[in-house]
Formats: sequence, C-alpha cells, structure tokens
Amino acid sequence: MQQNYDLVIVGGGLAGNCLALSLKDTGLKIAIVEANTPEQLKASSAGDRALALAAGTVMVLNTLGIWQGISHAATAIQHIHISDRGHFGKTRLSAQKEHVDALGYVISARDLEAYVANLVAESTIELISPARVVGLMSGDNEVCISLKQGNDSLTLSARLLVGADGGLSSVRQLLDIAQQTTEYGQTALVTTVKSTLPNKNTAFERFTASGPLALLPIAKNECAVVWTRTNEDANALMLGSEADFLAELQHCFGFKLGQFSLTAPRRAFPLSLIRAEKMVAGRAVIIGNAVHQLHPVAGQGFNLGLRDVVQLAEMLVKQHEQNQDIGAADFLKDFALSRKKDHDRTIGFTDTVVKIFSNEWLALAVVRNIGLALLDHIPAAKTLLTRHAMGLAGRTPTESPVIPINRMSPP
Repeated sequence: MQQNYDLVIVGGGLAGNCLALSLKDTGLKIAIVEANTPEQLKASSAGDRALALAAGTVMVLNTLGIWQGISHAATAIQHIHISDRGHFGKTRLSAQKEHVDALGYVISARDLEAYVANLVAESTIELISPARVVGLMSGDNEVCISLKQGNDSLTLSARLLVGADGGLSSVRQLLDIAQQTTEYGQTALVTTVKSTLPNKNTAFERFTASGPLALLPIAKNECAVVWTRTNEDANALMLGSEADFLAELQHCFGFKLGQFSLTAPRRAFPLSLIRAEKMVAGRAVIIGNAVHQLHPVAGQGFNLGLRDVVQLAEMLVKQHEQNQDIGAADFLKDFALSRKKDHDRTIGFTDTVVKIFSNEWLALAVVRNIGLALLDHIPAAKTLLTRHAMGLAGRTPTESPVIPINRMSPP
C-alpha cells in the first residue's frame, strides 16, 4: 500500500523539523522520515555539542515560535575576543557597540533538538520513525520513496522529497550526488570547562599554529570548548590523562579566565570541508549538512543550514499559494541558485580563515596580526566582521533573514 503526501522530509533533526514547522499551517500534507527512535536521538552524544546561534538564526527561531520556549536555556554572547597565540594581533567585537542585544547565543544541541521535536510531535505533521530510506525514484508528477521499518516495507509518494538527513545523507547517496572534500588534517576536541574567573559573556577565538581554539560561554564560569589540533596531536591528547589535557589547554589559552577544570567528557571529531556538487536531482532537494559540512572555526554550520530551510520554506509557500507544482524542475533549480551566493560566501569565508590562521609561515603571521590590530581600530571593517559572525553578511542593517511565516495559512 502506498501513502501519498505533498512533501516528505527525510531527517528528523533540526533542519528537517524546522522546515516542517515552518510549513505546518500551509495546508501541505507533510511527513518526516527518521531513522532513529526519539529515545535514540535524545541519548546521542551529538546532543552534548554546543551550538553557536548567530543573531540572524535567532530571528528565524523566533519567527518559527521556537526561540520563546528555549531562550532561557541559551547564554548570550555580548563580546567576541579574537587573538593569535604568540603574536600581538587581536580584535574585540561588542554587542553594545553594534547596538544589538547580543552577537549570538550558545545553547546545547540537545536542548534545542528536544524542544523542536516536541513541537513537531504536538503538530499534525506525521512522523514515520524508525524507518530507513532504501530506494528513490522520481517520475514526471511524483517521487516514490521506499522505506524499511524493521522487517516491513513501506512505499510513500510525494510531489517533493527533501533530504535533511545529515552528513551521511542516505538521500544524497541514493540520488548519486557527488561531493567535493577538502581534508584539513585536523580534529576538533570538544568538551566543557569550568573557570575560576567569570567569562563575562565573552566568546574567545584564539588561533594557534595547530588550529583555532574557541571557548563559548554557557554559564557565568563555564565554557564549551572547541579545540582544533592536528590529527596526531588530538590523538595524543585523547589518549593522555585529563591532567595532561588540561595543562595543554591552559598553555594554549592562557590564564585570562583563571584555572580550568573539566566538567564534561572529551570527544574528538575529524574535520574536513565537504560540499555536495549539486542540491537538486529529479523531484528531490538536499539541505543542511547533507549539502555542506564546515570547519567549526566560524561556528556557521547550523546557521547556514537553517538559512537553507528559511529560503526553501519561503519559496514553497509562494509556489503553493500560486497552485504551482512544489516539485517542478524549474522551481527547484531556482531554489538551488538562490542558495549559491550564501553557500559560496560562508564556505569561502570559513575555509579562508582556517588556512590563514593555521599557518605559522612568518610573513603570513605578520600580515594577519597587522590585520587583526588594524581591524580593532577600523569601525566599518569591524562591523563587517561582526555581521559575518551574526549571520547577517550581505544584508542591509535593517534587513532580516526571517520568512513571514505568520502569514502562512491554507490557500
């Protein structure tokens, strides 16, 4: 028996759920297919990671009715302090000087994911879980999706399929969409530390010879750590004792926040830049981490993925209101083109920062430190960098990335 939908979203994580929520009042019949059970998602170690939410992302979450319910669990970033270890260059960004409430917020992925999943569960959106996609076939008028649920098989049809199923996307693989991969030879070490001095709502980005070290405020005296090291160094730090790990971390960061102590397990994640060669195939489109996986140096991975969601939702609403086919080839081509500039800009910015600040060539070190020092004294340049950090680069100061979701209603 085949079940029919307007839209099938594969992936019940943040990207997939946010897309479904943005369309829940449009009259579209929507299903989400998720490979894991809710219990498995809640127990995943990936939920321990800290998400740096850009100001533009918070605007979107507010419009979706999400931010109001989880803002109490988020820590505001009032200041960003950028420095280069062993060199003189530094720059400081301030929410007050940019006339905004905060440059961004930090929240645990688990808190945000759980709240969004609850909103989906309370809606009329159908969740098919646990289920794996094992086959896809696009036709002139619909895409057929073959699922496996335990020992049972199920077939769905939809006018449009959206793959929001992460970096190992089964949808991308079944669509035979190739990827371009840049290996950085680096691993991110992730943990949480308590400091003897308060962080004063400051996010620190400290560049070192082996990669950047970020400390994100999550409480008055607590920070989430994202520490990039060479693969060899990271392996040694993971195999060594907690005391050795802390000593090296303290040596890298210094004592601006006093003494550190670990408050969470250490985890390691190999880093690379991965980008799909296209977003669209037949009546299917991929978004979020299924399309792009970025180095965490600028904290833009989730923010970029949510902008994919925003743009797709806005275009789907207009297409549906005009009684047009939401899976039409020209429509999906227009969506992919609309995302290209943002992808190119954000991915290019992140990749350039990694390459410039993970290099101890003396001439380059001098140039980048002069740049940081000058940046700290040039308001216009500092504002541009701040808007990159806030996820608002390329927009006018008053332009919001938010879709008018509150006007969405059945046509």
